[in-house]
Amino acid sequence: MKKSLIVLGLCAAATMFAQGPPPGRGPGGRMGPGGPGGPGGMMMGMGPGMGRTVTGAPFSAVEVRESTQTLPNGNVITQKAQSNVYRDSMGRQRTETTMPAHQGPAAATASAPARIMVSIHDPVAGVNRELDSQAKTVREMPLAGGRGRGGPNPAAGERRPPNEVRGPNGAADPNVATETLAMQTINGVQANGTRVTRTIPAGQIGNAQPILIVHETWTSVDLKIPVMIKMTDPRTGTTTTQLTSITRSEPDPSLFQAPSDYTVTKGGRGPGGMRGPQGNGAGGIIN
Repeated sequence: MKKSLIVLGLCAAATMFAQGPPPGRGPGGRMGPGGPGGPGGMMMGMGPGMGRTVTGAPFSAVEVRESTQTLPNGNVITQKAQSNVYRDSMGRQRTETTMPAHQGPAAATASAPARIMVSIHDPVAGVNRELDSQAKTVREMPLAGGRGRGGPNPAAGERRPPNEVRGPNGAADPNVATETLAMQTINGVQANGTRVTRTIPAGQIGNAQPILIVHETWTSVDLKIPVMIKMTDPRTGTTTTQLTSITRSEPDPSLFQAPSDYTVTKGGRGPGGMRGPQGNGAGGIIN
C-alpha cells in the first residue's frame, strides 16, 4: 500500500469513480504496488501527501484495507493489508507498509523476510521521502510548490464530490447521486459521511440490468481526513479501508526523518515506483 495511511488521493478518484474501474485494477478500482488488489497507498486519500497539509492535529493509527470478492461459483477471495500511519502537528506524515518478499504463486513458499516500505511527506522541508529499510536507502523528491507548502490542494474530505463531475457537454452526470449521512462515531472519532451512488444504465457496457456502484466516505471532523472508505462494486466486490487504533498524541519527531546511516538519492524512481523531477543524481547521508 502506498502513500498509505495512510495507501497508495480523491479528486482523481472521483473522476475514476464516475467512469468505473479500468481493467487491471483491484477491488474498488485501485492498484496497489503489489499488483491488482495488492496492498497499496491507502485509502484514496489517507496516505502521505494525498491531500493538503493539515497542521495542529497530530495522530498515530493503523490503516487497514480489506477487499472481498465472491466468484460466480461461490468461492470467496479475501485480501487484507495494513500500514502504520503518523502525522505530527506540523503536518508531516509517515506511512509504513509491510510488503511480502515475493508476489504471485511463489509468495506462499518464499523464505525471504517481508519488506517494510516507508513514505514520508514533509511539507516543512518541502520533500517526499521514500525509505527502503532493507537497502538502507532514501530517495528524496521535492514537493510541487516547494518548501513549506500549505497546499492549495483541498483535503480528501473537501474535494469536489463525484456528482459534480461534468460530462463532455458540461452537464452534471445524471447517473451519479450523492447523499449526506448523519455524523457518526467511527473508530473513536466523530466523522461526517457521504454516500455516492453511480448507476451504469442497462446496456451501457453490455449489462442486461443496471449496475449500482456505491462509494461511502467518512471524514473525521477533527483530523480532517477520511477514517473509513467503503467501495462496493458488484463486478469486483467490496473494499473497506479504515483507520483503527487512533491515538491523538504527538508522534516521535524522529519518525519523519531518515536514519543517519541511510544513503540518500535525489529524484528518480523510489522503492514505491514514484518518479521525481530531478533525475537520478546521487546525494549524501541524511543526518
